[in-house]
Amino acid sequence: MKNKFEQALLNTLLDKYEKSKSFTGDNKVNQKFAVKTVSLFPAYADHANFEVFQAVNDAVDVLVRKKLIAAKVNKAHVCTAVQLNIAAIDEAYHYIGRTQKRDLNQAMTTILDAYRDKNDILKRYCETQIERIRVNKPVQFFSADLQEFEHILIAVDRLFEVDSETFARDFSVRVFKDSKLFDRIRAKVVNLLFEYGDFPEKAQVLESLNLIKNPTYVNFKGAGAIEISGQRLDLSLLKSDIAISAALLADVENIVITGKSVLTVENLTSFHTAESKDAFLIYLGGFHNRIRRDFIKKIHRQNPGVEFFHFGDIDAGGFYILEHLRRQTGIAFKTYKMDLETLQKYQAYAKKLTDNDWVRLKKLKGRGYDEIIDYMLDHNCKLEQEAINP
Repeated sequence: MKNKFEQALLNTLLDKYEKSKSFTGDNKVNQKFAVKTVSLFPAYADHANFEVFQAVNDAVDVLVRKKLIAAKVNKAHVCTAVQLNIAAIDEAYHYIGRTQKRDLNQAMTTILDAYRDKNDILKRYCETQIERIRVNKPVQFFSADLQEFEHILIAVDRLFEVDSETFARDFSVRVFKDSKLFDRIRAKVVNLLFEYGDFPEKAQVLESLNLIKNPTYVNFKGAGAIEISGQRLDLSLLKSDIAISAALLADVENIVITGKSVLTVENLTSFHTAESKDAFLIYLGGFHNRIRRDFIKKIHRQNPGVEFFHFGDIDAGGFYILEHLRRQTGIAFKTYKMDLETLQKYQAYAKKLTDNDWVRLKKLKGRGYDEIIDYMLDHNCKLEQEAINP
């Protein structure tokens, strides 16, 4: 019965082989794949640790006799290095029960081909991974489990069919007939969506696709009136905001803006403190899912001529949310207090940029924010909207 030392020896050598030009067929010289024994098993260097010393020697002896490896052994019976026997490579895979990478690649390619045309995100992801396979690079979000891999792609496909707020457990039951399966692949699904999709913030990717942990509410206030199931409510007569469930937004029949503009607000504190005499304010909850966007688009359709503004953090996330809001609604949102003058006025409250901020801000160059982005990069600063007097 093969032991853990035999497994470790062969797996290490096969890993080296699979990363090589010999595997891809691009090698111009015969390559050898070897590993020093002590680099793999540091305890082997301690000859007083007889148990490990003997176990490693026994494993090496078995693999040599099976002609799967060659070994360098000195007179003291110390194995200094082992080398893979390329001629017996198929037998090596079979001996440790490891699927050959070529077979895995073929299986992954078949799965990728099956999902590449499901939606734009999967198309970008699948085509990129097929190319990575071609040049012998690792497939992203694959952990040697083909079933899990396909489940990830199924989730990315089916998430775009969720047209109303749905609990993650219910989605998992509906798609996989297992209430816990989605939770096990959640992180990989989110990472794939964020990297290959169009989402400003990773933490809110699932919410933007209507997958929720708890029911959400939309807060709004100010210069406007709404009609729900034949009942009219004049918000301008209220001293504060109201909140209705996202599910109830579909029942809103009419929204009349009695002020000059609509203002979406990223942060709840800023939403509560903002004046609303001449504007209709909507709290986005940090981000906007399809239900909130449909609500905003309904306001836009029913109130031609009204201007739309967005008030968010003066940082990469704030501008990405604005960009996404414009693209997903088709509305030409203008910025509200997200300019250089505001940043300079409140610079005493500014924070330093993170490494991720630097990367994301540079990607926003050329989109109409260059003046303020250059200032943020030059002065290593960003500003949360809570610091701004709305």
